[in-house]
Amino acid sequence: MHSENFYLYFFNLLYGYELISLNSNNQNVEAIDLIDDKNKIIFQVSATSTKQKIESTLEKDIFKKHKGYRFKFISISKDATDLRTKSFSNPHSVDFNPNNDIYDIKSILNDILTKSIKNQRKIYEFIKDELGAEIDLVKLDSNLATIINILSLEKWDVSHVDNNSNSFEIERKIQFNELNEAREIIEEFCVYYKKVDEKYTEFDLLGANKSNSVLNSIKKEYRKLKKTGNKDDIFFNTIENIKNKILISNNLNNIPIDEIELCLDILVVDAFIRCKIFENPKYYNYVTTR
Repeated sequence: MHSENFYLYFFNLLYGYELISLNSNNQNVEAIDLIDDKNKIIFQVSATSTKQKIESTLEKDIFKKHKGYRFKFISISKDATDLRTKSFSNPHSVDFNPNNDIYDIKSILNDILTKSIKNQRKIYEFIKDELGAEIDLVKLDSNLATIINILSLEKWDVSHVDNNSNSFEIERKIQFNELNEAREIIEEFCVYYKKVDEKYTEFDLLGANKSNSVLNSIKKEYRKLKKTGNKDDIFFNTIENIKNKILISNNLNNIPIDEIELCLDILVVDAFIRCKIFENPKYYNYVTTR
């Protein structure tokens, strides 16, 4: 009963229906839980998501009283992808298209994704109020977190240092962008660019353009901050924002925060060298062609 009430208000908000509950006045009306007389829609809300359940509903005589109404089925307990591919006995010729008229969590989430940010916010607030508590943010898989996992396995000592880096060009870019406080961290970690490049190559073997995904994630955070203050603040806030982003990733292994920060420093400095963040001086010849 609680699920019926939840989906009544939820679908009215999500799809603009005008559903009411028939069970509030008439307990357990056969086949019908929710009805929208204006749009001529009948809903059944069920934890039993089977072909037999839907066919037993479609054969009920109550549909004789609601000719021209479309039947829709909400599976509240499990995925209904396979159910949408089946054909159903429909003795009363009720308007019913399994592919469009069977809902589950996955299909509903897909519909939410097509909504504007404003409407998504309304849906979020409704669900938060309905559940009575703040909703935990969904932890997302992240290529950025995966590369952090890879880098965390390395020992970043002098054995990884490449003394052939183009320090002159890096210095030109530091001066061009007036990075005074960030200079120290750039100079410290720019010597690891060759090892990072090797790790990106290793990472790319897992799938096309994975390293580009990581670099674009860093560039995206930089762009958000590009006009927010002085250049040093932008540099350090870029690192901080990326750290906050990856800490909610569910594919980030149990890595100590200081190791995460080390890997992020190395990645952001590498992105700086690769021309992904901050402006380049004229004829800047970065150290890697990636």
